[in-house]
Amino acid sequence: MTKLVNGQALIQHFESWSPKSYAVEGDRNGVMIGTLNKPIKKVMVALDVLEEVIDEAVRENVDLIVAHHPLLFRPLKKIDTNTAHGRIVEKAIKHDITIYAAHTNLDIAKGGVNDMMADALGLSHTEVLSPTQTTALKKVVVFVPETHAAAVREALGQAGAGHIGNYSHCTFNSNGIGTFLPGEGTNPHIGEAHTLERVEEIKVETIIPAHLQNRVIQALMKAHPYEEPAYDIYPLENKGETLGLGRIGQLPEEMTLRDFAEHVKQAFDVEGARVVGDLSAKVKKVAVLGGDGNKYMMQAKFKGADVMVTGDVYYHVAHDVMMEGLHIVDPGHNVEKIMKEGVKRFFEEFMQNKGYTTEVIASKPNTDPFQFV
Repeated sequence: MTKLVNGQALIQHFESWSPKSYAVEGDRNGVMIGTLNKPIKKVMVALDVLEEVIDEAVRENVDLIVAHHPLLFRPLKKIDTNTAHGRIVEKAIKHDITIYAAHTNLDIAKGGVNDMMADALGLSHTEVLSPTQTTALKKVVVFVPETHAAAVREALGQAGAGHIGNYSHCTFNSNGIGTFLPGEGTNPHIGEAHTLERVEEIKVETIIPAHLQNRVIQALMKAHPYEEPAYDIYPLENKGETLGLGRIGQLPEEMTLRDFAEHVKQAFDVEGARVVGDLSAKVKKVAVLGGDGNKYMMQAKFKGADVMVTGDVYYHVAHDVMMEGLHIVDPGHNVEKIMKEGVKRFFEEFMQNKGYTTEVIASKPNTDPFQFV
């Protein structure tokens, strides 16, 4: 039986992981072309949206491209179909292919691009390299009859509530008596219309990141037996999880810079990497940042990194960093291609859990503009 996910529902789930609010100021993300208000038969995850990628999407009958790099970094003054950009726009519209981008918000998200890169390098005890914000927190309090308290707690936890550090499903529960008087036209789960009811209930309290509020309340309403569940939402002054660009962590064992550069090449499946520093020097603490990391070198040095893994390193920045004693391995910007399989797995898990038959594929063309000769 075919059961297709709606584009809006799919991206709503995606943004519960990688909200647009995480993106750095001025970044472009979200829908670039098309609409999400349609059933999705096939999703393609891509790093870049080049002409060969849109041609691949046309061949594969893709309805939605989720890309890391935005198609439109700068506003177009015109759509000239004699240019590659113009043809991409034309083909996307003609074949009803929606293009959605998640850029720095996917870099910053927990489990996003930078965590994927840190995991590929085998780093442990990782932390954010360059903090950008902390998540806003809220408390959700719901009153539920004892018979359904476990189901509501589980629904809240599965929706992302009650996560504190590495703990999940955290709640506080207290017993009490709930009273209510069902009015005309009601269909109460317990009691009868026009009769005051007294019910033994449990007050369940939990904490949520603010961006998950709609998702959590939807889960609460679905699991709760009452027609009109009673719940409260409070903003909290507590600081939530620290978010930001890049990661810094430890290698399992110390190695030479030369051996580490080889490790980077294998981890990210690249032919070569530019290296700054003494190849015989020992490295253990590693900073990693996908894309252009030139602005973050001194933060890596300040946090005690022996080596920084990033792309697009400038000549004079390399000189400055070398004089500060920080080593660099630059495997290129395109190593962010690691996100294709990571996001694909995220979508596939969602489809499986919800019973959707929507297919998910990763784009195959190599979009790295650079070659080694």
